Amino acid sequence: MSDGMDVDGESQITLTRTINAHIDDVFAAWTDPALIEQWQADEAELDAFEGGEYRFTTFGDDEDTEDHTVSGEILQFVENKKLVMSWVHKDEENDEDDLIFVLEIGFKALDDRTQVTLTERGLAHSDPESRIFSMEAWSAALENLAEVIE
Repeated sequence: MSDGMDVDGESQITLTRTINAHIDDVFAAWTDPALIEQWQADEAELDAFEGGEYRFTTFGDDEDTEDHTVSGEILQFVENKKLVMSWVHKDEENDEDDLIFVLEIGFKALDDRTQVTLTERGLAHSDPESRIFSMEAWSAALENLAEVIE
């Protein structure tokens, strides 16, 4: 898997990875709840169509005991080409929803490999550490995806 990472101002981060798997399989890994649960979330619900809703929950562990849930709407759904989702994180302490960003995932077939371009757009990160955390988290997620699908 090759990778690239760009920071486009304070409100956008772009990562590109090439995964050694067919585009059908890579797209399915982003849109099939059973596959999402293998690499991104412990529980996943996703309506795989434009206007559909999704909810991903990651359970707490020894280091961070709190469960983390993100949810939102599928803003664009173009099979094997593009997936755009609003990304809302539920703040358990304040019982409020905060729109973190819009996540756009582009898919490009390269024979039997797939180039995935992930762009996080939205609120500016409050400090460099939060930007680094976000880049590292998405990079790790794409690495997990590659390990599962390749």
